[in-house]
Amino acid sequence: MASRAIVPQHENNGEVKLKNALADGRNRRVLQDIGNFVNERAAAQGKKPITEGAVVVAQAVKGVQRKQVDKPKPENVIVISSDEKSEKSKHVTKRQGSSRKDVKTLTSILSARSKAACGLVNKLNDSIQNIDGADAGNELAVTEYVDDIYKFYKLTEDEGRVRDYMDLQPDINAKMRSILVDWLIEVHRKFELMPETLYLTMNIVDRFLSMKVVRRKELQLVGISAMLVACKYEEIWAPEVNDFVFISDNAYAREHVLVMEKTILDKLEWCLTVPTPYVFLVRFIKASVPSDDK
Repeated sequence: MASRAIVPQHENNGEVKLKNALADGRNRRVLQDIGNFVNERAAAQGKKPITEGAVVVAQAVKGVQRKQVDKPKPENVIVISSDEKSEKSKHVTKRQGSSRKDVKTLTSILSARSKAACGLVNKLNDSIQNIDGADAGNELAVTEYVDDIYKFYKLTEDEGRVRDYMDLQPDINAKMRSILVDWLIEVHRKFELMPETLYLTMNIVDRFLSMKVVRRKELQLVGISAMLVACKYEEIWAPEVNDFVFISDNAYAREHVLVMEKTILDKLEWCLTVPTPYVFLVRFIKASVPSDDK
């Protein structure tokens, strides 16, 4: 019994040892370096070992990490561009900043070229003359203010303009007015008055007749009273009231002239500073004299 019990035990021990040896070999093979085992097979097949690829990949990853760690901070770099780039950029900004007004049409370009070819531009520039240049030394010509003065005349021209008033006058007509104008011109020449006085006289007469109904027998009285007011405004030595009474052949008394003078001033609200046609005629004649005598 004992011998039987021992034998199987020995057999079992031998089997266990055999099994342990086999397992030992497997464990050793398994515990060996996988790379070596694979390298042997890869070398037998003529292929590169996997470990070499793994090592290369690991080195590349480490190199990238080092570059990321050692990457320098960006600095402000001043780039000096070439002249061509600067010219192009200026051209682009000029185009972007240009407005629609700077755009020239084909018609304007062609007309400008045709004028330049014919020499019209130079002729116009040469023909424009300063009409006030000759009066630069004349203090009475006030050449520094003459442009502003005529701008004011142009703005206030409508205020002193007279509309047609003959429909409002039942006792007088246009022919009577023309007779009065002819007589006032003769009186103007008799007294040797300034031209401004005559034009202002007619302006006062027309404005007064457009505001008040006048009888036929008072029309001449309106004329001499208006000339009296204009003489006091324009002349240095104005004629006296008795002179106008005498020139009218004593048709009116001195008091009548003074009353009509006051009535005219009240009706016109003492507004006598108005641009008459004379101020514009003087300017136009002065501008036309250097180029055209006629």
